[in-house]
Amino acid sequence: MTRRLVSKVFIVLAAIAVLAPAAGASAQAAKGKQGRQSGPPAAAAPDAQNVSPAEVRRMFDSYALLQAQDALKISNDQFPKFLIQFKALQDMRRKSQQDRNRVLQDLRRLALAEKPDEAQMKERMKELRDLEEQAHTDIRKTYDAIDQVLDVRQQARFRVFESQMEQRLIQLVARARQTNRGKQPKQ
Repeated sequence: MTRRLVSKVFIVLAAIAVLAPAAGASAQAAKGKQGRQSGPPAAAAPDAQNVSPAEVRRMFDSYALLQAQDALKISNDQFPKFLIQFKALQDMRRKSQQDRNRVLQDLRRLALAEKPDEAQMKERMKELRDLEEQAHTDIRKTYDAIDQVLDVRQQARFRVFESQMEQRLIQLVARARQTNRGKQPKQ
């Protein structure tokens, strides 16, 4: 019962963190249009407006770690080693995604140019392929390190757990976007 409550609290906190920047931007836009602020002052929730997507991700990662400990039945002896490897996996994925997004932005810019530079596009395509191959290798090594900490049953539970956490994150983001669409000012 207590773990369910903790889970719900983390989901609510993550949703608030995702929604707060958009709500703050909407309030600023409304203030700019009206010349004065309607409603309570922005200082009413200073921390909520300053939550970055990276902080939301860190909160969700912490939530995932707590859930993993319970779902995998990780012992106190296993936990420190698992924590290090789990964090390494999360960091590896995040960095790989950031690098991939950077190259994709370059490709988008190059592809939309009036006179595309095919040589640069080929370079970026090769860079993207290399990044994806390196990410796959690095993530595989990190999984191997996690598997050394866990027994076979925990390994299987971990793979299922990761899929469930990914679905929860997708649902949370979808709810946040849906809520944001409902709160956007009408033009």
